[in-house]
Amino acid sequence: MAPLDKRLGRNLAWLREQFDGSADFFIKEVCLCGVDCAVMLCDDLAGVDLAWELLLRPLQYEQRQFSGGGELAGYLVSASGVPFSAAPIESREDLFYNLCAGNGVFLADGDDKAYSFAAQNFAQRSPGEPDSEVNIYGSKEAFCDVLRRNMGLIRRRVRSEGLVIRTMRVGRYTDTEITVVYHRELVDPRLLEGVMARLEKIRLQMVFDSGYLAPFLEKNPYSLFSCAGLTERPDTLCAKVCEGKIAILADGTPYAVLVPFFFTENFQSMDDYCSRPYYASFIRALKYAAFLIAVLFPGIFVSVANFTPELLPGQLLYKVAASEAATPLPLFMEAIFVNLILEIVKEAGLRLPKAIGHSVSLVAALIVGDAAIQFGMLGSPVVIVASLSAICGFAVPSLYQPITILRMLFILAGGLLGPLGIVLTLLAAIFNICSINSFGLPYTAPLTPYGCGALRDGILRASWKKMQGARFTVDDLPGAKRGKRHEG
Repeated sequence: MAPLDKRLGRNLAWLREQFDGSADFFIKEVCLCGVDCAVMLCDDLAGVDLAWELLLRPLQYEQRQFSGGGELAGYLVSASGVPFSAAPIESREDLFYNLCAGNGVFLADGDDKAYSFAAQNFAQRSPGEPDSEVNIYGSKEAFCDVLRRNMGLIRRRVRSEGLVIRTMRVGRYTDTEITVVYHRELVDPRLLEGVMARLEKIRLQMVFDSGYLAPFLEKNPYSLFSCAGLTERPDTLCAKVCEGKIAILADGTPYAVLVPFFFTENFQSMDDYCSRPYYASFIRALKYAAFLIAVLFPGIFVSVANFTPELLPGQLLYKVAASEAATPLPLFMEAIFVNLILEIVKEAGLRLPKAIGHSVSLVAALIVGDAAIQFGMLGSPVVIVASLSAICGFAVPSLYQPITILRMLFILAGGLLGPLGIVLTLLAAIFNICSINSFGLPYTAPLTPYGCGALRDGILRASWKKMQGARFTVDDLPGAKRGKRHEG
């Protein structure tokens, strides 16, 4: 890093060269207490009125004179009420970063350090309600796009002295600030060391979302499932941190990355822990059933109809045969075509403006779907099976992407190879899930290999009275470092 020059003119010339006449770069050169100084900020990121109130107004009536910028800066930092940040800026790169972060910066002639002060005044979205993790009970707050405000949402919930929030910067051109959140008494040191080592190796040109970081935290780039989870809820993040996990947040995005992340966590929600144990266990079992239906049902239907039709009841077999005879496409091609149409409708409704986004599903259901059946292009059984599997896929939104691809693979396997294709594809999916590990921890934990947390908070959920004395943490997992068990 290039250090700052003691001469104010050279520092200002370098800044003007870097900004190259940018309209948002603001410099105010003033003489304070006999010393040439400058106050700089980026307009709209920082407010000129705030800079005036925090810095210039307190000094305009100062009668004391100083011999140089170092003496003036020492007085402002130690003896005045100007709210400078604790650490001075010593390099040009840090000076530029502070300006782009919305801070005001003060420079004095004769001093080779700059001093920043908080003058942020940019437009920002306040924490709202979660969009993708909607719950009946619990907090209604979601992360926003401003990293510092997200830190406050976390600190307000975890008030113990063990919570650590470390910052670093990634992205060659964006220089995005990210934070690593963990509890030093609960996290496995080897897990923390591995996460920090992988983050430090990131050499991306730009980082605009926390999703850019997730591929660097997993070792299975070609797997359909990810061992790095995402959440937009502060309470979910804090709960995972209190289990010994690590969260990574990036500035400019309301989603946080959680590592390690296990397969069973896709079927859990905050509502589970606010509901009665028997109902929470029932809902989790429904989600597992919905996942299996969404993935397997279309493929099994195509396989049975084409290769083993004797397994279907007589009335249903007659309707399936009549429908297939009235349509020009083979059954498994119909199933693929219907699923592709559903994905196109979903994508169109998602990307269109909200004012007309709801019209897409209406048009698809009443016009395209009904007309295709009446015209004889598609059969009713295939449409019903595809619709049921799509609805079941929505029950586990965090697994929607792998569900969609697996559904297509099972349809192809069932249509081309029959029951043998279904079995082989199912075994391949199971082997893929079992082969994933995150920093030495199996993706299928705590179910396989069996961990003591499986009965407390696995497929079923025990009551808080049973979980309070033996809370599941990362230390419970096979192969994890055994630490002190924390009482609930």
